[in-house]
Amino acid sequence: MNTRHLPFPAVLALAAVLLTGCAKDIDARGNLPQPEALAQLSVGEQTRQDVRGLLGTPATTAVFDDETWYYISAHTTQYAFYPNHELDRTVYAISFDERGILKGVRKLGLEDGQNVNVASRETPTKGREFSLIEQLIGNLGRLSSSQAPGGGPR
Repeated sequence: MNTRHLPFPAVLALAAVLLTGCAKDIDARGNLPQPEALAQLSVGEQTRQDVRGLLGTPATTAVFDDETWYYISAHTTQYAFYPNHELDRTVYAISFDERGILKGVRKLGLEDGQNVNVASRETPTKGREFSLIEQLIGNLGRLSSSQAPGGGPR
């Protein structure tokens, strides 16, 4: 038997292990309410407590008030070390009036989303920035003998 060559089953097993490391991962994220629970919603009749009992706690609420609840779910995929890619997204926006009565239910998808550009401005700070060398040697000689660890001169 020649020890320089691996047997075919070992090569096949090694190839299978290597290829599964590169397989796409598809993940479900969020909390999507069940269709049966969504069908039980009655606009104008149910309160926030009723909706919470049917659908559970929302993923988030409106920023400036508690009049809209959002139930968000998405499927994402990632291939090897590349960044995540969103395949689909479902958002149910449940709105209430000022008395807490269900006012409307909207279903939104990935196509309803908007890209938001994040501002790249920085807030200036007082002082100056130190270089790497200044940071490394900046504290040499600043400690007096009375401040040395142990409390006294060496």
